[in-house]
Amino acid sequence: MNTDTISIKGISRPVSRIALGTWAIGGWMWGGPDDDNAIKTVHRALDEGINFIDTAPVYGFGHSEEVIGRALEGRRDKAIVATKLGLAWTDDHKPYRDSRAARVRKEVEDSLRRLKTDHIDLEQVHWPDGKTPIEETASELEKLHKEGKILALGVSNFSVQEMDIFREIAPLSTIQPPYNIFERATEREILPYAKAHDAVVMAYGPLCRGLLAGKMTRETTFPSDDLRSSDPKFQKPNFEHYLAAVEDLKQIADRHGKSVLSLAIRWVLDQGPTVALWGARKPEQIDGVNDALGWSLSDSDKTEIDAILKRHVPQPIDPDFMAPPQRD
Repeated sequence: MNTDTISIKGISRPVSRIALGTWAIGGWMWGGPDDDNAIKTVHRALDEGINFIDTAPVYGFGHSEEVIGRALEGRRDKAIVATKLGLAWTDDHKPYRDSRAARVRKEVEDSLRRLKTDHIDLEQVHWPDGKTPIEETASELEKLHKEGKILALGVSNFSVQEMDIFREIAPLSTIQPPYNIFERATEREILPYAKAHDAVVMAYGPLCRGLLAGKMTRETTFPSDDLRSSDPKFQKPNFEHYLAAVEDLKQIADRHGKSVLSLAIRWVLDQGPTVALWGARKPEQIDGVNDALGWSLSDSDKTEIDAILKRHVPQPIDPDFMAPPQRD
């Protein structure tokens, strides 16, 4: 069972250091939904000791939250649920940023209804909205926090300067950036900021969209509606360079009797006050969670990992392509 936990300010129970990521459960950009398997996945995660579930309205345009609400009926007390707000979408499902106060309140009420709950354990602003003052967003969230509808607050994809403004208005418990062995911009400012302000980093994409799962080859291709088809890491010649790095990482994993997937998750957990988001949409995709727990990488392992990156990926590509547009 998963016994590796961490505390988040505002939430009375410790949360598992591996959280269930549920973007794929929503179906959008993942080949459509499969609700029966999604519910089984949530149940398997809880059975394996994962009590932390991370979702967002934009994941399937409400569908991921609805499925989680159904999966947690009769089990809500077993789970700590994190969701997000700040992304609206057009009629043809194109997301854009909107964190105005009225939108913030509407999104919280909608999430409560979809999740079939009376409170959200952790509410996060999904992306900063450059057309809405951060003070406006934070003030409305603080009101909802005081009303008891939200227990803790976090932000995702915010800069240090944006977080400073947010923290003047409302308590900040978590920060959610992209973070994995290949995407490490978070180390420059975000991770030190989290340590300085007693915040937990919820690392999304710890497997770099499957690249660090160790199952891809040079022949692997992605359909046009797959997120990776627009990720420059998965285009030639970059793809071959990243795959070569994965092959070398497997040698370190082998020494520990682990998979490269477990190595990638363990690496994230060894970086500080971190939680790794483990994306899954089928129950069997939960298998292997515990292989990332109960051990640590040595300093020499970490040095060797850094050397592998310098050798194969001297100019790593940040995931900037994922950012949604501002509203008109």
